[in-house]
Amino acid sequence: MKKLYIETYGCQMNFSDSEIVAAIMTENNFETTSNIKESDVVFINTCSIRDNAEKRVMGRLKEMQSLRKQNPQLIIGVIGCMAERLKTQLLEEEKLGMRIDMVVGPDAYRDLPQLMIDVESGQKACNIILSKEETYADITPVKYSGNNVSAFISIMRGCENFCSYCVVPLTRGKERSRNPLTIISEARELFEKGYREITLLGQNVNSYNWDNGDVNFSKLLQEVAGISPLLRVRFATSHPKDISDELINVIASYNNICNAIHLPVQSGSTDVLRRMNRKYNREDYLERIQKIKSTISNCALSTDIIAGFCGETEEDHKETLSLMKEVGFDFAFMFKYSERPGTPAATKYKDDVPEKIKGRRLQEIIDLQQQLSLESNQNNIGKTFEVLVEGYSRKSKKQVSGRNSQNKVVVFEDKGYKPGDYVNVMITSCTAATLIGEGHSSNS
Repeated sequence: MKKLYIETYGCQMNFSDSEIVAAIMTENNFETTSNIKESDVVFINTCSIRDNAEKRVMGRLKEMQSLRKQNPQLIIGVIGCMAERLKTQLLEEEKLGMRIDMVVGPDAYRDLPQLMIDVESGQKACNIILSKEETYADITPVKYSGNNVSAFISIMRGCENFCSYCVVPLTRGKERSRNPLTIISEARELFEKGYREITLLGQNVNSYNWDNGDVNFSKLLQEVAGISPLLRVRFATSHPKDISDELINVIASYNNICNAIHLPVQSGSTDVLRRMNRKYNREDYLERIQKIKSTISNCALSTDIIAGFCGETEEDHKETLSLMKEVGFDFAFMFKYSERPGTPAATKYKDDVPEKIKGRRLQEIIDLQQQLSLESNQNNIGKTFEVLVEGYSRKSKKQVSGRNSQNKVVVFEDKGYKPGDYVNVMITSCTAATLIGEGHSSNS
């Protein structure tokens, strides 16, 4: 049986897609391996959201060419968003200085077996056609890595928000939602196999819509949470314009729907948000935050922030810092703006914030978030949280780690706990990134 190695970059959706690819390939006489040196086929599942991500992938592809010295028959393929965006350029080996055998977009994974036959016959293979229907609803993903405690389920694909800086609508296509019965069935099967946490994924999960609104995201979330009180449910990612009162109330009503919401703000300036085409302003965002805080007890809030978007002034930047302080984010993903070819921002606006200023603003955002994260964690000292054990701590096998409902990493002494156990942990100390505590009881 031939061996497949998959290397995944980018968001949780990409990791979920890699599991779909693994399922398709294992049904066609492949088995996955974690050792790239023993592989017959290597797939790089890629991300195009930022320029640095693409550069990192290109560097990795060049490194992989050395594997052909030991295995001249090795097949190397690029799949996912970067494959969709760059398409034929990736197959022009004389320009890249390397050989790539296959380029497959995120809606064409079902064609992988036939494309493999084409490559094995000496041809190059490419399928980057976007679909209006494909959701892979009938494919059971292969969980080939991870802790066997937490799993991702893709509930929808594509995006139609058209934020001016973003390539996702170009690389992932139109929104389409998956049949809720298949989602609930997959979640129930994972629970029966011992998984205790499910994260529902979509470019914008709030837009989930099945059968003309008969099942919206709030209803789907309730159905998945209803499988068992021992099954934790998370979701990502939400768009601020779509996070409804109904959804907030549902989260507050179920103990096993985690009290953690990732709500990307991108900027604290209404002017910048308008140019980003985010479809909300600063006041709208803060109103949603206030609704969440007043409805969901002890809800953690995380976000995405872009520093130095087109036309961003120093005052705009200060508005971002002030919004961060007002919300008190527990965590944030923070980046410098990088222009992506083909996006509305690339055609309408000048990338006019100098790199040095972008870098300084980003560092100020990072420094502030480090302070906010530390303060948030310090406020948890003395409190007790139910923690889902995921495995050993990275630093010591005398300790285990897991996450609480607020998605915060908690480390504590191992007293014979197993992955999947729920443990009540009193927090005794912390860093900006981690809570440290003492476990008092286990409930598996």
